[in-house]
Amino acid sequence: MVVEPNHITQATRQKTPHDNVNIPPGRSIFVERFFGSFDWREFACGCGAAFVNIGITYPIYKMIFRQILHDVPITSAFSQLRHEGLMFLYRGMFPPLAQKTISLSVMFGIFDGTRRYLVDDYHMNAYKAKIIAGIAAGTVETILLPFERVQTLLAHSKYHEHFANTHLAFRYVLTNHGFKELYRGIVPVLWRNGPSNALFFILREEASERLPQRSSLSTKAAQEFVSGAIIGASISTIFYPLNVIKVAMQSDMGHAAESMTQSFLKIYRERGNSIAHFYRGCGFNTARSFVSWGVMNAAYENMKKVITPNVYLEIRTEN
Repeated sequence: MVVEPNHITQATRQKTPHDNVNIPPGRSIFVERFFGSFDWREFACGCGAAFVNIGITYPIYKMIFRQILHDVPITSAFSQLRHEGLMFLYRGMFPPLAQKTISLSVMFGIFDGTRRYLVDDYHMNAYKAKIIAGIAAGTVETILLPFERVQTLLAHSKYHEHFANTHLAFRYVLTNHGFKELYRGIVPVLWRNGPSNALFFILREEASERLPQRSSLSTKAAQEFVSGAIIGASISTIFYPLNVIKVAMQSDMGHAAESMTQSFLKIYRERGNSIAHFYRGCGFNTARSFVSWGVMNAAYENMKKVITPNVYLEIRTEN
């Protein structure tokens, strides 16, 4: 991995692909350079990596959801799902599958393009660029909140008889409550997405630089899995209370939405004035995140090697 210097003068800066872009008349230089920084391969790798872990982790997510919603131990959550049967176990899986594939595609693609644009064109400090790019990617991801909203409704047992699938859930919400209802709980999601993305990419690239380089494909894949798993699980644990607030806000429908502060205070009172109860289900969530982010990180790195071999060959040839 190449580490960008903190200060680059115009005289010493190497030319970037943007320097030779021919701007058609009437087109903005900013638009050409900014969007020219994005690479479709980053979007494709992020999308493909999401497919790998959703099928494995969705039942675990549903168990965590029940713990969060009903404030019950894992044994009770497991008993609920077992009683409902296999037919309902994967109910509501399409929204997270669609949301995650698009979300990870946006996460990696927007981060990479924004970071490269800030470093190449504005010579920004590498860490500042990563923070801004991570927050930008997380903010764009928030557009996909309706998938999380419908997933919450489908996973909630009290809505089992209201709609049978994702399509009916979307139609019911839009017909009866309007488009705004799909973005209920957007504030905690914004607070979660941006900072967590920035932290993830900074730690991920630090790990990539500092961990020993492995020659064996199997040990390299194992290292990518472990590093992604530890980073993802740690960040997921730090931001877990925001998910509790989001689920509480999205578990209702129709009436005026509570603010993030109101929801926090309500949950705090309902759970015996204990901050520790905000972490109910956190242990299981950490385990799920460990597997999910480990698989995602290893899958992303290996997909990138498959999709972009010519890019690495071109770089070696130029050097």
